[in-house]
Amino acid sequence: MERKIHTIDATDQILGRLAVRIANLLHGKNKPGFLPYQDLGDSVIVKNVAKLKVTGKKLEQKMYYSFSGYLGSMKETPLKKMMAEKPDRVLKIAVYGMLPKNKLRAKMMKRLKIE
Repeated sequence: MERKIHTIDATDQILGRLAVRIANLLHGKNKPGFLPYQDLGDSVIVKNVAKLKVTGKKLEQKMYYSFSGYLGSMKETPLKKMMAEKPDRVLKIAVYGMLPKNKLRAKMMKRLKIE
């Protein structure tokens, strides 16, 4: 099994559509011998993540939540603030949610490099 390295330029690309492309490459759905229970995907390097586009009113309305488990500790961060501070984290969260929810997901995410 040979893993290729795909380099993607994120300039002026829409967040969700780019995340789908990356998830398919990491999962190996573009290969003829694809099997959902095997990790046959490639490595992906993404550049210029800060120049991603978001459509609609998502910049103002979309929220990211974090909860430590303590009462009253749930924090919410709007997409606009997250894109300003950590645009790479926004893309990672989007790709993470599109990968299969099993033990292979962590291995696939290790092959995603964001520059």
